[in-house]
Amino acid sequence: MNWPKRKAGELFDIQLGKMLNEKARKGDTFSYLANFNVRWGKFDLLELNQMAFSDREKEKFTLQPNDLLMCEGGEIGRCAVWLEKGSKVFYQKALHRLRPIGEQMNSHFMYYYMHYLSAMGDLPKLVGETSIAHLTREKLVTLLIPVPARDTQDKIVEVLLTWDAVIEKTERLITAKESHYTHELSRLISQGQHPRNHVGNFAHEVSARNRGDKWRTVALADIATVWKGQQLNRDAMVENGIYYALNGGIIPSGRTTEWNCEANTITVSEGGNSCGFVSHNRENFWCGGHCYALKNLAKDVDVHYLFHYLKGRQARVMALRVGSGLPNIQKSDIEAFPVILPSLDRQAAIARYLNALREEISTLGVYVEKLKEQKRGLMQKLLTGQWRVKVAETEVSP
Repeated sequence: MNWPKRKAGELFDIQLGKMLNEKARKGDTFSYLANFNVRWGKFDLLELNQMAFSDREKEKFTLQPNDLLMCEGGEIGRCAVWLEKGSKVFYQKALHRLRPIGEQMNSHFMYYYMHYLSAMGDLPKLVGETSIAHLTREKLVTLLIPVPARDTQDKIVEVLLTWDAVIEKTERLITAKESHYTHELSRLISQGQHPRNHVGNFAHEVSARNRGDKWRTVALADIATVWKGQQLNRDAMVENGIYYALNGGIIPSGRTTEWNCEANTITVSEGGNSCGFVSHNRENFWCGGHCYALKNLAKDVDVHYLFHYLKGRQARVMALRVGSGLPNIQKSDIEAFPVILPSLDRQAAIARYLNALREEISTLGVYVEKLKEQKRGLMQKLLTGQWRVKVAETEVSP
């Protein structure tokens, strides 16, 4: 498609927000948007800072529907379209305000084009090699933007907004199911309830009404060997290794050709900012020196129940950390961590139910990532004109 390209400064009235200074903190203050309030495609309005604006400044920095706010620094180019009318929210100098000139540009089309440039890794090229990245107004006004016909822009935006709506709805569903999982985890373990019936009070002198199950409290070391992993240096890692290496943290730190822990092992991060993070490893892996693995579980302990129990108390596990520079959890403290156990078959019943909830959340997570991946491909095709959208009877979609 031979869409014409025009400079952003010819398509939008571009203006930076108000500079924050000490005088701006005095007098009658009003809410304003900063860089961190702008996410891709939306605004985070939960935490708004306050700054004084004169009447002239309020008129100058008032937002109008369809204004595009774009980050000048940080993650440059990150932007969202403002849709509210009559807002009393203004904006700081860290943001460019792009207001369409006339009817030639759809602000959402510009947003999706910037998002496409970000996905392709092209946004850093706008600022060149500098120690601190800033997308200055001088550079922004010269950015070349493809300009298809307005009805074509509107149709492309309609298609991509539909994808965004599905992604957002799925993410809200994941959040709701995470909340439900947390509630059920507390209900079943903290209160000692079965998925189908109540089994009495929690932890003490309790017995199930129908089976006489006893709930008991033990130290983690009573039911498992807390084993500290073995250090694996970077030079021992290979890009295409069969096994992943977990050296503390939340995600693997690399791949390797060897393993020292078998599948179905629970780990607890030992050091760093994420120390205390609980994981269930479904395949053989290498447990590094900043990670504890729970081995040799007692025969009357279900590994899935134990994982859910520790995951539900992850905040308490993390509270065991000591040290300020590089916090860590002492082996003796994790060994003494209390665990409450019902009978083995009751553990298995609880674990099956909670596993089903986690599996559903995991499946939805994979689904939403696939949607985002497909959307990136769709943006590339639509925003470069490789795929044509049907906007009139004379145009046919291939």
